[in-house]
Amino acid sequence: MARLLLSARRALQLHLQTLAPSPSIPSRRSYITAMRQSTFKDNLLRILRTEITYESEHRPPKPPSPSFGPFSIEDNPGEQWVRLRRQISPTEHLQVDATMFDGASPVPDSFAKKVDAMDSDGARLHISLAVEVSKGESCPWVLQFVCSAWPDALDIEKVFPIAKDSMPLRPYMGRDFKELDDELQEAVRGYLEERGVDDDLAEFLHGYMVNKDKAELVRWLRNVEAYVQK
Repeated sequence: MARLLLSARRALQLHLQTLAPSPSIPSRRSYITAMRQSTFKDNLLRILRTEITYESEHRPPKPPSPSFGPFSIEDNPGEQWVRLRRQISPTEHLQVDATMFDGASPVPDSFAKKVDAMDSDGARLHISLAVEVSKGESCPWVLQFVCSAWPDALDIEKVFPIAKDSMPLRPYMGRDFKELDDELQEAVRGYLEERGVDDDLAEFLHGYMVNKDKAELVRWLRNVEAYVQK
Protein backbone atom coordinates (compact mmCIF):
# COMPACT_ATOMS: atom_id res chain seq x y z
CA MET A 1 0.00 0.00 0.00
CA ALA A 2 2.82 2.43 0.91
CA ARG A 3 4.57 1.70 -2.37
CA LEU A 4 1.35 2.36 -4.24
CA LEU A 5 0.88 5.79 -2.59
CA LEU A 6 4.51 6.76 -3.25
CA SER A 7 4.15 5.84 -6.91
CA ALA A 8 0.94 7.85 -7.17
CA ARG A 9 2.62 10.94 -5.68
CA ARG A 10 5.53 10.69 -8.09
CA ALA A 11 3.14 10.33 -11.04
CA LEU A 12 1.19 13.43 -9.89
CA GLN A 13 4.38 15.48 -9.53
CA LEU A 14 5.51 14.53 -13.04
CA HIS A 15 2.09 15.44 -14.42
CA LEU A 16 2.17 18.89 -12.74
CA GLN A 17 5.69 19.54 -14.09
CA THR A 18 4.49 18.89 -17.62
CA LEU A 19 1.65 21.39 -17.12
CA ALA A 20 3.91 24.17 -15.72
CA PRO A 21 5.54 26.50 -18.31
CA SER A 22 9.27 26.12 -18.78
CA PRO A 23 11.18 28.88 -16.90
CA SER A 24 13.37 29.43 -19.95
CA ILE A 25 10.38 30.18 -22.27
CA PRO A 26 8.19 33.23 -21.42
CA SER A 27 4.45 32.73 -21.32
CA ARG A 28 2.24 34.28 -24.01
CA ARG A 29 0.85 36.82 -21.54
CA SER A 30 4.26 38.09 -20.37
CA TYR A 31 5.41 38.26 -24.01
CA ILE A 32 2.41 40.41 -24.99
CA THR A 33 2.95 42.66 -21.93
CA ALA A 34 6.60 43.18 -22.84
CA MET A 35 5.63 44.00 -26.43
CA ARG A 36 3.07 46.56 -25.28
CA GLN A 37 5.54 48.21 -22.92
CA SER A 38 8.10 48.45 -25.70
CA THR A 39 5.50 49.95 -28.05
CA PHE A 40 4.40 52.57 -25.52
CA LYS A 41 8.03 53.48 -24.77
CA ASP A 42 8.95 53.81 -28.45
CA ASN A 43 5.87 55.93 -29.11
CA LEU A 44 6.63 58.26 -26.21
CA LEU A 45 10.27 58.62 -27.30
CA ARG A 46 9.17 59.39 -30.86
CA ILE A 47 6.80 62.14 -29.70
CA LEU A 48 9.39 63.61 -27.32
CA ARG A 49 12.03 63.73 -30.05
CA THR A 50 9.60 65.37 -32.46
CA GLU A 51 8.87 68.08 -29.88
CA ILE A 52 12.57 68.58 -29.13
CA THR A 53 13.35 68.96 -32.83
CA TYR A 54 10.55 71.47 -33.33
CA GLU A 55 11.39 73.59 -30.30
CA SER A 56 15.16 73.46 -30.97
CA GLU A 57 15.14 74.06 -34.72
CA HIS A 58 11.96 75.97 -35.55
CA ARG A 59 11.69 78.06 -32.37
CA PRO A 60 15.21 77.97 -30.91
CA PRO A 61 15.85 79.86 -27.66
CA LYS A 62 18.59 82.48 -27.74
CA PRO A 63 21.57 82.55 -25.37
CA PRO A 64 20.37 84.38 -22.21
CA SER A 65 21.57 87.92 -21.67
CA PRO A 66 24.08 88.21 -18.80
CA SER A 67 23.05 91.76 -17.94
CA PHE A 68 20.51 94.55 -18.41
CA GLY A 69 21.85 98.05 -18.08
CA PRO A 70 23.52 98.30 -14.65
CA PHE A 71 22.05 94.95 -13.53
CA SER A 72 23.90 91.64 -13.64
CA ILE A 73 21.69 88.56 -14.13
CA GLU A 74 21.98 85.21 -12.36
CA ASP A 75 20.02 82.51 -14.18
CA ASN A 76 20.41 78.89 -13.04
CA PRO A 77 19.12 76.29 -15.53
CA GLY A 78 16.10 74.38 -14.27
CA GLU A 79 14.91 77.10 -11.88
CA GLN A 80 11.71 79.13 -12.27
CA TRP A 81 13.21 82.49 -11.38
CA VAL A 82 16.16 84.74 -12.08
CA ARG A 83 18.04 87.17 -9.85
CA LEU A 84 19.23 90.64 -10.86
CA ARG A 85 21.83 92.53 -8.83
CA ARG A 86 23.04 96.12 -8.87
CA GLN A 87 25.52 97.97 -6.70
CA ILE A 88 24.02 101.42 -6.21
CA SER A 89 26.88 102.78 -4.09
CA PRO A 90 29.69 101.36 -1.92
CA THR A 91 27.11 100.77 0.83
CA GLU A 92 23.83 100.28 -1.04
CA HIS A 93 22.94 97.07 -2.89
CA LEU A 94 19.82 96.23 -4.90
CA GLN A 95 18.52 92.72 -5.57
CA VAL A 96 15.53 91.73 -7.71
CA ASP A 97 14.14 88.19 -7.75
CA ALA A 98 11.81 87.64 -10.73
CA THR A 99 9.63 84.60 -11.34
CA MET A 100 8.83 83.13 -14.71
CA PHE A 101 5.28 83.84 -15.92
CA ASP A 102 2.95 83.05 -13.02
CA GLY A 103 -0.37 84.55 -14.11
CA ALA A 104 -2.28 86.50 -16.74
CA SER A 105 -5.02 89.08 -17.12
CA PRO A 106 -7.41 90.06 -19.94
CA VAL A 107 -5.95 92.46 -22.48
CA PRO A 108 -7.34 96.03 -22.45
CA ASP A 109 -8.58 97.43 -25.77
CA SER A 110 -5.55 99.72 -25.92
CA PHE A 111 -3.32 96.63 -25.97
CA ALA A 112 -5.32 94.54 -28.40
CA LYS A 113 -2.84 95.07 -31.25
CA LYS A 114 0.33 94.50 -29.24
CA VAL A 115 0.81 90.79 -29.83
CA ASP A 116 4.23 90.72 -28.20
CA ALA A 117 2.62 91.68 -24.89
CA MET A 118 0.22 88.73 -24.94
CA ASP A 119 0.29 84.96 -24.85
CA SER A 120 -1.39 82.75 -27.46
CA ASP A 121 -4.76 83.14 -25.72
CA GLY A 122 -4.66 86.93 -25.91
CA ALA A 123 -3.87 87.61 -22.24
CA ARG A 124 -1.27 89.88 -20.65
CA LEU A 125 1.28 87.73 -18.88
CA HIS A 126 2.33 88.49 -15.30
CA ILE A 127 5.69 88.27 -13.52
CA SER A 128 6.13 88.62 -9.74
CA LEU A 129 9.09 90.59 -8.42
CA ALA A 130 10.64 90.68 -4.95
CA VAL A 131 12.87 93.74 -4.66
CA GLU A 132 15.29 94.24 -1.77
CA VAL A 133 17.38 97.32 -1.02
CA SER A 134 20.11 96.91 1.60
CA LYS A 135 22.66 99.38 2.97
CA GLY A 136 25.49 97.22 4.23
CA GLU A 137 26.37 95.90 7.67
CA SER A 138 25.89 99.26 9.35
CA CYS A 139 22.13 99.21 8.70
CA PRO A 140 20.17 96.44 10.50
CA TRP A 141 17.18 96.82 8.13
CA VAL A 142 16.43 96.04 4.50
CA LEU A 143 13.63 97.64 2.51
CA GLN A 144 11.52 95.17 0.56
CA PHE A 145 9.02 95.65 -2.25
CA VAL A 146 6.52 93.24 -3.78
CA CYS A 147 5.88 94.20 -7.41
CA SER A 148 3.98 93.02 -10.47
CA ALA A 149 5.68 93.26 -13.85
CA TRP A 150 3.35 93.56 -16.84
CA PRO A 151 4.52 93.86 -20.46
CA ASP A 152 3.91 97.62 -20.39
CA ALA A 153 4.25 98.61 -16.74
CA LEU A 154 5.57 97.79 -13.30
CA ASP A 155 3.12 98.00 -10.38
CA ILE A 156 4.08 98.16 -6.70
CA GLU A 157 1.93 95.99 -4.42
CA LYS A 158 3.66 96.27 -1.03
CA VAL A 159 6.58 98.06 0.61
CA PHE A 160 7.90 97.22 4.08
CA PRO A 161 11.16 97.22 6.12
CA ILE A 162 12.47 93.98 7.61
CA ALA A 163 15.11 93.53 10.32
CA LYS A 164 18.03 91.42 9.08
CA ASP A 165 18.61 89.40 12.22
CA SER A 166 15.09 88.92 13.58
CA MET A 167 12.77 88.04 10.71
CA PRO A 168 9.28 87.58 12.20
CA LEU A 169 7.25 84.56 11.18
CA ARG A 170 4.46 86.75 9.79
CA PRO A 171 5.75 90.31 9.45
CA TYR A 172 3.44 93.28 9.23
CA MET A 173 3.66 94.31 5.58
CA GLY A 174 1.75 97.56 5.77
CA ARG A 175 -1.28 98.50 3.71
CA ASP A 176 -1.71 97.69 0.06
CA PHE A 177 0.33 100.18 -1.90
CA LYS A 178 -2.68 101.61 -3.73
CA GLU A 179 -4.31 102.48 -0.39
CA LEU A 180 -1.48 104.82 0.55
CA ASP A 181 -1.58 108.57 0.07
CA ASP A 182 -1.10 109.53 -3.61
CA GLU A 183 1.90 111.69 -2.83
CA LEU A 184 3.54 108.86 -0.89
CA GLN A 185 2.90 106.47 -3.79
CA GLU A 186 4.60 108.84 -6.21
CA ALA A 187 7.60 109.22 -3.91
CA VAL A 188 8.02 105.43 -3.57
CA ARG A 189 7.75 104.95 -7.34
CA GLY A 190 10.40 107.63 -7.83
CA TYR A 191 12.65 105.89 -5.28
CA LEU A 192 12.53 102.62 -7.25
CA GLU A 193 12.72 104.26 -10.67
CA GLU A 194 15.89 106.07 -9.63
CA ARG A 195 17.39 102.62 -8.95
CA GLY A 196 16.30 101.14 -12.28
CA VAL A 197 13.20 99.26 -11.14
CA ASP A 198 10.75 100.69 -13.64
CA ASP A 199 8.62 100.02 -16.72
CA ASP A 200 11.71 99.40 -18.86
CA LEU A 201 12.82 96.63 -16.51
CA ALA A 202 9.34 95.07 -16.69
CA GLU A 203 9.45 95.10 -20.49
CA PHE A 204 12.94 93.56 -20.52
CA LEU A 205 11.93 90.80 -18.10
CA HIS A 206 8.97 89.80 -20.26
CA GLY A 207 11.22 89.33 -23.27
CA TYR A 208 13.77 87.51 -21.13
CA MET A 209 11.17 85.13 -19.67
CA VAL A 210 9.72 84.30 -23.09
CA ASN A 211 13.18 83.10 -24.09
CA LYS A 212 13.77 81.32 -20.75
CA ASP A 213 10.43 79.53 -21.10
CA LYS A 214 11.58 78.11 -24.45
CA ALA A 215 14.97 77.05 -23.06
CA GLU A 216 13.46 75.41 -19.98
CA LEU A 217 10.90 73.54 -22.11
CA VAL A 218 13.64 72.05 -24.31
CA ARG A 219 15.67 71.13 -21.21
CA TRP A 220 12.61 69.49 -19.64
CA LEU A 221 11.82 67.50 -22.80
CA ARG A 222 15.41 66.24 -23.01
CA ASN A 223 15.43 65.22 -19.34
CA VAL A 224 12.19 63.26 -19.80
CA GLU A 225 13.60 61.63 -22.93
CA ALA A 226 16.79 60.62 -21.11
CA TYR A 227 14.76 59.05 -18.29
CA VAL A 228 12.41 57.11 -20.59
CA GLN A 229 15.31 55.90 -22.72
CA LYS A 230 17.03 54.16 -19.79
